Amino acid sequence: MATIIKDQADLMAHVGQHLGYSDYITVTQEQVQMFADATGDHQWIHLDVERAKTGPFGQTIAHGYLTLSLAPVLLGKVWSVEGVKMGVNYGTNKVRFMAPVPVGAKLRVGASLAAAEEIAGGVQVTVQATFECEGATKPSCVADLIFRYYF
Repeated sequence: MATIIKDQADLMAHVGQHLGYSDYITVTQEQVQMFADATGDHQWIHLDVERAKTGPFGQTIAHGYLTLSLAPVLLGKVWSVEGVKMGVNYGTNKVRFMAPVPVGAKLRVGASLAAAEEIAGGVQVTVQATFECEGATKPSCVADLIFRYYF
């Protein structure tokens, strides 16, 4: 169940708290192909299923930035902020790709509200997002994501 933030004061009160985990989604070869086509990154470790079997990961893997680009859909299952006029992505402070996401893996995100500060008309928040593959020993990606919510 998603954490529901009721208003600006509630948002500020959640700083330092773990917000929860998303459900797992399966990363497919079709997603990887579409991401490669959209970005022009057609490296064989992502697309050549046969060659990748003999490569360093034993199969094709998702692009690191594909993993990161799944943040909106996954974080949307973790938390929501009510009463906002608009929310926007503002940037990242730190992103690390620590382990590959094999095609076919089940991926989820955990989120903690690391910081929040008032800005003109709203709040800027930093969410630490940890992307995990089911059964993996370490995260695939850890990112400090910055969002702005205008009330």
